[in-house]
Amino acid sequence: MAHLDAAYNLARWLARNERDAEDVVQEACLRAFRFLDSFHGGNARAWFLAIVRNTYFTWLEKNRGQALNVPFDEEMLAGSADIDGAACDSVERLLQQEDDRRLVNRALDGLPAEFREVIVLRELEDLSYKEIAQVAAIPLGTVMSRLARARKLLLRSLQQLTQGS
Repeated sequence: MAHLDAAYNLARWLARNERDAEDVVQEACLRAFRFLDSFHGGNARAWFLAIVRNTYFTWLEKNRGQALNVPFDEEMLAGSADIDGAACDSVERLLQQEDDRRLVNRALDGLPAEFREVIVLRELEDLSYKEIAQVAAIPLGTVMSRLARARKLLLRSLQQLTQGS
């Protein structure tokens, strides 16, 4: 349960859909429970995220046609601010932050899956390179090269998005 938020975050970025991410995480929880005796200590978070990742790819094979064309729906800013005086500045700042978040999410969403996966695990879930290698079942060198390429692609995408608007 302690890693449920991280699991959902990874599943949401992989599946690009909240409802599908919920299904993936639910199935991953069942698998983790079923195979709990195969966990021999170590990093429980990385072990569980690896199960989430594998569950997603199993789910993707079953739902390939539907999954590839589902757009990511960013949640709207929750709550409202009182607009008067200094509150107006904070509203503008919140709106700018929300615009920036949408821009980054759009750029992330456009990355190929293998790059999106490693950058989400590193930058959003704060996993170490070694933990990412464990979760994604790839060599450490591959993690480093994918992260470097993902960051370059993300920067290029952000530049294109900001020049286009």
